[in-house]
Amino acid sequence: MNLRLLFLPAFLLLVCATGNSRTFDNETLRYKVLYRWGLINKTAGYATIRMLPGGAEECRAQLTAASEPWADRFFRVRDTLNSTMRRADFSPVFYEKLAHEGNERKHDIVRFSRSGATYTGDCVRKVWKKGKIFRDETRTLTAVGTTVDMMTSFYHMRNLPFEDWKPGHTLTINIFSGKQKEKLTFKYCGITDVEIKGKKRPCYHITFIFTGDNQKKTSDNMDAWITADEARIPLRLEGKLPVGKVQCELVEN
Repeated sequence: MNLRLLFLPAFLLLVCATGNSRTFDNETLRYKVLYRWGLINKTAGYATIRMLPGGAEECRAQLTAASEPWADRFFRVRDTLNSTMRRADFSPVFYEKLAHEGNERKHDIVRFSRSGATYTGDCVRKVWKKGKIFRDETRTLTAVGTTVDMMTSFYHMRNLPFEDWKPGHTLTINIFSGKQKEKLTFKYCGITDVEIKGKKRPCYHITFIFTGDNQKKTSDNMDAWITADEARIPLRLEGKLPVGKVQCELVEN
């Protein structure tokens, strides 16, 4: 299960150039992660994203993800993402990823600072394999222009002015992880109906494209469908796997 398929959103993903108009205080969204290949359509895990109590100037969010017992036999996932961000524009302050995937454990931390239009991320990355430390690294990432992490992107994305965009419109920003800096291009594909639990809702269809500084893709594209209303709730996200695909669908909010 790839966390990029949960929320770069996360889903999940982009910064609102016009500022923050939604707060999402006390919001909890729960998703099921489906594996689909041919006639196979099986729930592989669940993910929950919460906006936690915060202060007047900063807010905190957390994402947890876990694979189902049947999927554990093939690839066990127990992941947590924590983020602190500024309320004014959801710009990142602190990002942490605690990942237990298969026989590998990772701990990434990014501490953000900003000077004018330049963002700096002081990163620490540790990786354990079979219980032994495999990698212990520090690095500094810099970028000019809007910059997010895997968590702040989720809330920034939902404040973008999709209603003013035409199909084919794109926006490119920077995204930091503990490992690297990437470019994230957000492509608006128009409005389409999405059916969840027998109910159809009009949604903004978005495609996410990840590239490095050399313009080469760093991963496959992702697609997200976000309700075309004030709540801007991501209903579905989809990404390809070497065999089949993964879909994340909203269970409750």
